[in-house]
Parts: sequence; C-alpha cells; structure tokens
Amino acid sequence: MERKLRFAVAGIGGMGKAHIEGIRRNALAELAAVFDINEEFVVKCAADCGLGKSYTDFDRMLAEEEIDVVIVCTPDQVHRDYTVRALRAGKHVLCEKPMAQTVEDCREMVRAADETEGKLMIGQVCRKAPGFLKAKELVDAGYIGELFFVESEYAHDYSRIPGSGGWQWRTDPVLLRHPVIGGGCHAIDLLRWIAGNPSEVFAYANHKMLPSWPVDDCTVAVMKFPHEVIGKVMCSIGCKRSYTMRTCLYGSKGTIICDNTSPEITVMREILGENGEYLTMDHEKIPVDINNHNVASEIEELIDCILHDKPVPTDGREGASTVAVGAAIVESAAKGDKVVIDYCF
Repeated sequence: MERKLRFAVAGIGGMGKAHIEGIRRNALAELAAVFDINEEFVVKCAADCGLGKSYTDFDRMLAEEEIDVVIVCTPDQVHRDYTVRALRAGKHVLCEKPMAQTVEDCREMVRAADETEGKLMIGQVCRKAPGFLKAKELVDAGYIGELFFVESEYAHDYSRIPGSGGWQWRTDPVLLRHPVIGGGCHAIDLLRWIAGNPSEVFAYANHKMLPSWPVDDCTVAVMKFPHEVIGKVMCSIGCKRSYTMRTCLYGSKGTIICDNTSPEITVMREILGENGEYLTMDHEKIPVDINNHNVASEIEELIDCILHDKPVPTDGREGASTVAVGAAIVESAAKGDKVVIDYCF
C-alpha cells in the first residue's frame, strides 16, 4: 500500500475547512497540522480535528511537524508569502485560487517551485466542476464543431457574504483585492482551459453597486483567443442574483450552456438532412452532479502527482497565466485601451 501524505492547512476559514474535509475523505492523506493567525479559531479547529496542538507561527509549524504538503487557504494577498516559505522548507504546496494578486508575486512563487523542485498546484477548482468537465469533454471531442465565441461570468453578490457588513479581507483598502483577479479568475481560467491563452484584452468597469468598497464592482472584458476565437468575461460582485458562473460555448455545429450550480447542461445542435439541408435544432439536457467546490478531487490529483512524480496540470505557470489575464483586464479598464497579455514566467 502507498504511504499516506501528511498535510498542513494554513488558513482555516471556509475554504480551509473544506480542504480539511477533503483530506479526511482521502485514504492516502492525513491531517498533521493547522495554522491561522487567529489563535481562538485555530485552537478550536485543532480540537475539532483531534490534533494535539495548533499553530499561530507558520515557520514553527514547518519546523516542528512532519509535513509533506501545505494547503494555503489564507487571504489572497499573502498567498505568495506562505507558498514560498513552504516550498523553501521542502514542502509541496496546494495554493487556493487566485495564485496571487500580482504577476510579480506569481513569478516569485514559480521561481521557488522551480528552484526547490516542489510540486505547486493552484486550486482552479472550476476545472473539477462536473458541468464544466462535461462541457470541455464535448468541445474537445468536436461535438459542437469549431469554437468561434466563448463567454463566462462570475456573478456573486459579495454584500451577502457573511462578514460583509463589517471588516473583512476582501474590502480592506490596504490589502486591496481586485474582484476580477480574486473571483473573476474562475471565469478567466475556465475559458483559458477550454479555448487557450488570450493574446489581448479590452475591458470596461464601473463602481455602482458597492460604492463603499475600494474597487470597481463590475467589469466586462473582451478577449482574442487562439484560432480567431473571441471571448468575453463578466465579473460582478454586487449583482442581485444567485451565485452563478453561467458559461456559453458557441461552435460551428452547436452551442453548450452550462454553469457550476445546476444539475444539467444544455447542448443545442443543428440536425441536417442527407443533402445538408437544415431540419431542426436539437436541444439535449445532459445531467451532471453539482459540486462547485470539488477540492477533494484536487487533493486526490495532487497526491497522485506527488506519489508518482507526475506534472501538476494546474501548476504555477497555469495559475500565473490566469492572474496575468486578470491583471491585464484591470489595466485595460483603468487606462481605456487594449492590453497585450504577457505570459513570461
């Protein structure tokens, strides 16, 4: 039997606890330690998990505990710091999305992974959502023909997130987290995964729904993808609707409409006669599971990559490329002109 890998979780908010559950569900994983700067939270978490002690000192945890993998679930703005320190300490790292808030931070994380030869996975969890997995499978199989337009949206009313009425790390003007990079990265990464790396972007943004927040709350970006495919990303953190990542993929033979919160995806395809004449438009509903934060699958994949020395599909350069697109969108909206995206990592 293969050995168990020992995991530490840094940052025990909602996503940290989701990762702890993912570790518990994997026969090849064991929770070894938890870290958070909030002592009250981390002590309770350790007790709930049956751990003898907890940590508010990250470096002390790395030094004292036998750890194979660190999962970084801290606020986005400190992903670089904890990831680099863990890699330099000889650990593998699963870092929550977005990889970081700046391209410069991403470069430092990639450099640390290269120099230490540690595995670095970025938690682009939409690639594990069943509806999106099925959509990509159909596109790759040519089921809707050749792509010509792709669009995805990150619609999430942040004012309804617990804690939004008081201080929280998303609104801190010093930490300054831009929602396109922090949340819209889901939609960006999804389209990159399906259509490839866009070469340039033009974006507009406004600030009408959350005026007390220090950043624009709605952004629309149009991009040029490989093979003359064009695409669009919309990111709104003040919209009055239920959370969704509705995504439409348009091909020469049909269209796929999908999201990460519905039990089915819709596929429309032209039905042609023997002589190529149009007969009808077929509407197919394909059932899928709902699992929009499938971190257990990420943990399973990383364990396989470590134990069998395989490359990580969502490695540092993949994560950095998504941040690079997001940063270009923010820059374009600010200066009112197109931006060519730099993928040099």
